[in-house]
Parts: sequence; structure tokens; C-alpha cells
Amino acid sequence: MFTATLIGETIGAGDLSAASDRLAAAGCAPAGTTWLEPEVAADLAFAADPDAARAALEGAFARTDVIVQPTARRRKALLVADMDSTMITVECIDELADYAGIKAQVAAVTEAAMRGELDFEGALDARVALLAGLDERVIAQCLAERVRIMPGAKSLVRTMRAHGAAAVLVSGGFTRFAEPVAAEIGFDRAIANVLEVADGRLTGTVTKPIVGSATKEQTLGDWLVERGIERARSLAVGDGANDLAMIGRAGLGVAYHAKPIVAAAAAARIDHGDLSALLYAQGYRRTEWVE
Repeated sequence: MFTATLIGETIGAGDLSAASDRLAAAGCAPAGTTWLEPEVAADLAFAADPDAARAALEGAFARTDVIVQPTARRRKALLVADMDSTMITVECIDELADYAGIKAQVAAVTEAAMRGELDFEGALDARVALLAGLDERVIAQCLAERVRIMPGAKSLVRTMRAHGAAAVLVSGGFTRFAEPVAAEIGFDRAIANVLEVADGRLTGTVTKPIVGSATKEQTLGDWLVERGIERARSLAVGDGANDLAMIGRAGLGVAYHAKPIVAAAAAARIDHGDLSALLYAQGYRRTEWVE
């Protein structure tokens, strides 16, 4: 069996009926609906052809996300998540660059790298080099003034951990942001790049090897082995090209308000809702959330 979860702002009974009709027309053999939260999220069970179900439902209802997956092992035991523009609302390197007066220059490179147009490691080195000489104290200032937790992040991580899951934040950004962000949200661990500092100023370099796509994928694999978790019970979420490998390897890989290359490749997308949509995707009812 399979489940299609619809998550939106004003889902009505008529929408569920229309969705069931679409599944039937696509040959998916619908088998009933269940509300997870009235007018917000609902499950549609069906028996066949998840690819056809996804094609039939995605984009069919205004401002509604659709996640299609096998019903078995739907509730995940491992979350591996990106940080910038996923668990937080900003790209930290762009915000640091703003304090140096070069945000537009750096942000353009960040955007190209996240779209997959540039090698991530090379692009990171080039951007960090532009920050050479920046006062180290700006990092704490940026964290306090600019970094905001993404809506739904705390509920997602804390609910999953309360039900026995592990959660790892793996960022191509920097430990000086990732570690406090991970602690605030509730992750088990944070992995990120180390900005090098000398005499109270950024040197324009990061410690090698760089945390990039390969590290993210390897982290997911390592935690599966160490915790004895089936791949099907893993969830990975991110927005940029350097998240593609871990998204592809996870049991459920999710593109979150993602760049086109990621949205096109991922098995699931969240285009409209916040991160709490991933709780509904796992079958959590609103009453089960840990705030």
C-alpha cells in the first residue's frame, strides 16, 4: 500500500473527493482517506503506481503540497538536514558578507552554487576568501541579528526525537552557526565547516576537508549503520545542489522550497508549507507534536 499526504491551508472534503477521483482515474486504486488535521492535512491510501499518483496530484490543488510514499516504514528513525535556507531562513555566508559590504557579490556565487552551476567546494573557498580580515566578533553579531529558525523546524526535530528518532544537522556552512542552531532546535549533532581565525580576524580560509555533498551523503550512511536503521526509515531534507546526494540516498528525500535542480530530482517536495509538513508526511497527527 501507498499513502499520498495532502498538506495545505484550506483543504476541504471536496478536495479529498477530487483527489480520490484523480487517483482512480490514474489507475492507483484509492482505498480511503484520513484526516491528520482537519482542513490542513490528510492521508489518501491507494494500492498501485505511486509515480502515477504523484503526477495526478501534484499541482492539482492550490497551495497544497503532496507527498507520495510507501505506507510501510513511513515514520522515520533518522533525520539528516541541511541548515542554510532549510533549518534557518538565511544563508549565513551571505549575511556575513553583508557586514563586510560585499553581500551582492557573495550572494550571487551562493545562488549559482546552490543551483548546481558551480563546484561547491571551489565556490565556498572563493567566497570565504573574500571575508579575509573581517572581525571575528561579527560572527556572534550575525548570529544574533540575522539568523532565524525556519518555521516548523523545532516541532519537526523535537517530535521525531521524542518518538525515538535521531537527528543530525549537516551544513556546508560554518560550525559557529550550526552548533548553536542545532542546540536551539534540538538536533543530536551538528557537522559543518570550520572558519579559520587568527588574531581575532577571519583568515579567509576554512579547515579542510570541506563539508559538502559527499560528507552529507556519508553522514546519512554512517548514522544508518551505527544506529542499525533501515534506509527506508531515513529522511533527508535540503534546498541546494549539494543536498542532492543525501536526498537521493534517503528513504524519503525532500526538496524544501528548493532550487529547480533539486525540486526536479527529489522524490518529494515542500513548495508551500513549512517544515511541520514533514511531520504530517510521517503520519503524525497535530496532537502528537512536541512544540
